[in-house]
Amino acid sequence: MEWEFDWIANRARISPHKVAIVHADKGINWTFSEVNQRASAAASWLKKQGIAKGDRVALVSPNHIVYFDLLFACAKIGATFVPINWRLATYEMDYILQDCTPKLIGFHSSFAEKVAELEYVQLAPVSFEIDHEQYLDKSLQVEGDVDLSEQDPLTILYTGGTTGKPKGVVLSHQSIIWNGLNTVLSWNLSQEDTTLTYMPLFHTGGLNALSIPLLMVGGKVVIASDYNPIEAIEYLNHYQCTIVLLVPTMYHMMVNSDEFKKSRFPFMKIFLSGGAPCSLEIYKAFRNRGLTFKEGYGLTEAGPNNFYIDPDRVDEKLGSVGKPMLFNVVKIIKEDGEQAAANEVGELLIKGKHVFSCYWNNQEATDEALSSDWLHTGDLAKRDQDGYYYIVGRKKEMIITGGENVYPLEVEHWISQISQVSEAAIVGIPDPKWGEIVAAFIVLKENEQLSIEEVKEHCVRKLGKYKVPKRIFFLDQLPKTDVGKIDKKELKKHASSAAQK
Repeated sequence: MEWEFDWIANRARISPHKVAIVHADKGINWTFSEVNQRASAAASWLKKQGIAKGDRVALVSPNHIVYFDLLFACAKIGATFVPINWRLATYEMDYILQDCTPKLIGFHSSFAEKVAELEYVQLAPVSFEIDHEQYLDKSLQVEGDVDLSEQDPLTILYTGGTTGKPKGVVLSHQSIIWNGLNTVLSWNLSQEDTTLTYMPLFHTGGLNALSIPLLMVGGKVVIASDYNPIEAIEYLNHYQCTIVLLVPTMYHMMVNSDEFKKSRFPFMKIFLSGGAPCSLEIYKAFRNRGLTFKEGYGLTEAGPNNFYIDPDRVDEKLGSVGKPMLFNVVKIIKEDGEQAAANEVGELLIKGKHVFSCYWNNQEATDEALSSDWLHTGDLAKRDQDGYYYIVGRKKEMIITGGENVYPLEVEHWISQISQVSEAAIVGIPDPKWGEIVAAFIVLKENEQLSIEEVKEHCVRKLGKYKVPKRIFFLDQLPKTDVGKIDKKELKKHASSAAQK
């Protein structure tokens, strides 16, 4: 069976003997021909299990070749791939499974106990262990044509749910292909590029940010699990990686290691950060080493890639995510619905063929997010006079204190300039007088000391009085979500508990 969107089969014809995927932890690699053969065998096996067009196939696994086996297999037969965040609690995983109702659930042996506890699995015999690769019976052949459209869903990726229950983001064949094309062309990727994927492949940052675009263009994807900064540096050098995407937490660990200070990273062209705003201290650490570092911006509902900045402009436009990519359109809308002028803050809207189709089983949320083909991101941004965009923060995280707007990222960046500070986060907490007040959560570097008064004195040197934190908490570490973002919901709970004591 062949169809025009089976691009992995086409890439296998173009680059059959080129290495496509490497499992760094095991030292195993697969060529594009082998990747396509595995996907075809998996597609045949899925059909034998009764999987048909539109059926969901779920997966619970650490980073592993099986993600690509099942994704590309589903692409060939019109099924929908649903990778599950294995870091979630059992009841959260059950919620997702009951929402998307997969006919089949693959799982890695390391999660056998957790999967066995799932109510959804107990109600029906729908699970299979991936370790023995029984789904790769190469004697089977995909039989019969399937009527597929680029609008058909290919994957459902569930959002983290930090602001409520997880929502299933439906990405069509069109969404994933256009995100890939947009990334390859806008970021100038080529078959000579190699990336290291530590980001979890159940997350759009792991699957769609670099892995899929690089495979489309004939590049190499090195997959690894259980992030360790020393190991990551070793892999970047050993596999001659040229580009990598990590979250700020990972970079924070990396730049504070001795190995980072020793390594020259001879093959690396660019270090990318995503998932959350990055501190200026990390920028400085890379700049001091003569290495190119920049931030990207994305969300599951939009690809996730949306902007590009020339590495030569990073220092000049510090903190900018750049300009819109080749095949998308963005605009910034103020509260009154009018388009924002240069340097005015408003909500970021995105339009393009890489944008998601809908939220699975959630028309109300879909209607709220999509309007006239524009995706309302919920993120606040501004554009400077040269057309460079800056992400200011989440619309829901904006603090209104005494009628004044405070954007947490501005305060976080300024507090991070204090030499003793390792990490900082800002949230708004309820206050009877001001409506909300600014609260700061700070993690100090090892063996460093800092007082509340010193933090406030630092803040008043640059920030308006209403932006200066009224509550300051020192923590051993900041709570993080499953993909390394600072969990501000937990910080608000912490502040609320402290207020009651």
